[in-house]
Amino acid sequence: MKLSISKRHIAKSLTWRLVGTIDTFIFTWLITGDLTDGLNLSGITAITKIIWYYIHERFWFNSTITDSNKRHIIKTFSWRFIGTIDTVLFGWILTGNPFTSLKIGGVETISKMILYFGHEKLWYKINFGLDMRNKEKRLKKIKDKRNHKN
Repeated sequence: MKLSISKRHIAKSLTWRLVGTIDTFIFTWLITGDLTDGLNLSGITAITKIIWYYIHERFWFNSTITDSNKRHIIKTFSWRFIGTIDTVLFGWILTGNPFTSLKIGGVETISKMILYFGHEKLWYKINFGLDMRNKEKRLKKIKDKRNHKN
């Protein structure tokens, strides 16, 4: 895997982290009833998850899976696994209660999978950070694959 800075992946990481942090804050606050818990957990995981998300995104950028729905579903589940583990571990450390952290992680798993799938579908249509050759190459692969199915 070639490691280079990508403005696209940084932008995707930041937009997803904004959505994810708001989600973490809301559900932590609702489950614990404590605004401070919501702020603390969403703040800590905002930092850790942006790093994990960037690594995850760079890995998937080099993937050969071109079917967009299959790709987005697999990415959704792989990212959610990483994100949920992160939330549960830090939730346990912050609240001191493993059951509370599992509750937060469980609720987040469902809400964030839905949000993440939508985020992926949106970014798949955006050309930001891709030069035209890469976009044309990706579109050709998708078109060729669809033609082979018919």
